[in-house]
Amino acid sequence: MKANIAGLLAYLLGFVSGLVFLLIEKNNKFVRFHAMQSIIVFCALFLLRYILLPVPFLGLVANGVLSVVGIALWVVLMVKAYQGEKFKLPWIGDIAEKSS
Repeated sequence: MKANIAGLLAYLLGFVSGLVFLLIEKNNKFVRFHAMQSIIVFCALFLLRYILLPVPFLGLVANGVLSVVGIALWVVLMVKAYQGEKFKLPWIGDIAEKSS
């Protein structure tokens, strides 16, 4: 499989597909980077939603905002990976690069 396709697929199912690609891809740094970034981004979004949702009013607003942010990140990161770009998100991209 081409690296750009694997990078795109690492984001397809959020942290689940990121974990799959991180486990099966041992050599390709590009794919491993996108897999790790996917895991970090979508786990962080999941945890933020889980923590904030029980808070009255703020939880609902934050859930809506995080949903929009999550979908936007999902699309942008898949497109960038497909284009063969190692698109690093602030802070998260650095962690993903060191961990991949």
